[in-house]
Order: sequence, then structure tokens, then C-alpha cells
Amino acid sequence: MAKGIIYLMVTVVPGLVKIGKTGLDNFDTRMRALEKNGYANVTGLKKEFAIEVDDYDDKERLIHNIFSKSKIANTELFALDSEIAKSLLASLDGKQIYPKDKNKKEIFKESTEELKLNQSTGFVPDGEYILNRNRKGFGRIEGKATVKDGVFTVLKGSICGNTGKGYIASIRRNANIKNNILQEDIECNNPSSAGWVIIGKSNNGWTEWKDLKGNPIDIYRNQVDEED
Repeated sequence: MAKGIIYLMVTVVPGLVKIGKTGLDNFDTRMRALEKNGYANVTGLKKEFAIEVDDYDDKERLIHNIFSKSKIANTELFALDSEIAKSLLASLDGKQIYPKDKNKKEIFKESTEELKLNQSTGFVPDGEYILNRNRKGFGRIEGKATVKDGVFTVLKGSICGNTGKGYIASIRRNANIKNNILQEDIECNNPSSAGWVIIGKSNNGWTEWKDLKGNPIDIYRNQVDEED
């Protein structure tokens, strides 16, 4: 059984990933080449996960078939949530090659947490929203956000709490926060993602965020916008 590496890379295009394979001795060289030169006119590739497996040709072919409906024709690019792809690769039997600071169990758990977070959907009317609370050991947290055409945006200048140890959602890891102040607006998938930015830990954004009258936005969650 031929051993090889199956890898996942994210790209500069949100929601577009590359799933490929390479030989055991070629991984670092292949990653450098893709990160430098791009692939199929797509740039900004960055390695996300890699695993050494038996029968890597067959396993890569199987994974491509699983995600065939998301595949960009004649490429190894997929219009796919990277966490879905990562959780599948992390479930394979094999030796994790990248990243080195977390094991497969941790990667799988984090990916499933990200997926659950991203799937927390519901209706929120256009308007302004606030998240104010005290965090033990930190003090006052003050978040401001707007919703426009279904897009939940956390506003620059919001006061954000510290993160703890363990899992930190990617939306918070990638946020530009200095001295606990958000430095730029951030568009979020849903209120719980926005809550991660402000609170710095797992939360139910539907109860944390409130409208300007003090109502938790969960009251709007299952309403349907009846405007023409």
C-alpha cells in the first residue's frame, strides 16, 4: 500500500479550498510552491491540514468524489467550507503532518465546533444592536453591531473581553483587537459568531445581543420579514 500525504489548503477567496496529494518527501516543497505561485489562477494559498495515509491515491480520489458537487471543473479546487473538509481529513487513519501543535482529536473537535457555530442561523431585522455585560476578572464588555440586508457587522471601537485557554473560534482568532479594542468592522455569519468577537468565549449570541429597547434578539429569530 503506497503511503502519501493528503493536504488541505485555504485560498484568498473565502469558501474556496484546495484538496490535493503529494509524496512523503515532497510535502514542504509542494507547499512552498503553491503558497508562492498559487494554483489555477488562484493566489493566497495557505496550508491548513495534512495527513499521511496508506493508499493515498485512492483516498484522495474518494474525497474528491465525496465533494464532487462542490468541485471546480478540471481543478483540485472546491467551493467548500474548510472546516467540513478538515473534519473529514482529520477522521482518516494516519499520521498528522500539519499542524504540529494540535493532534487530530483536537483538530476534529475544533472543526465540528466551527461548523456548529456557522450553522446557527435565523432572522434578525436591519438595525443597531448592543452587547453589554461584565466578565469576571476582566470588567465591562461593550459591543456594538449593525444588521443590514442580513449581514451582522460588529463595529470598530467595541470593547472585547479576553480569551481563555482551549478552543478559540476562528472569527475571534483573526479579529484585529488591540488593548481589547476592536480595530476594524467585522462581518459575522450570525450573532453567536459576533458574540465570540466581543466576549472571547463560547456564547449564545441570540440572548447576548439586544436591540436598542433591551430585547434579546432571540425574539426575532423565527420571524419572517414580511416587507415587499
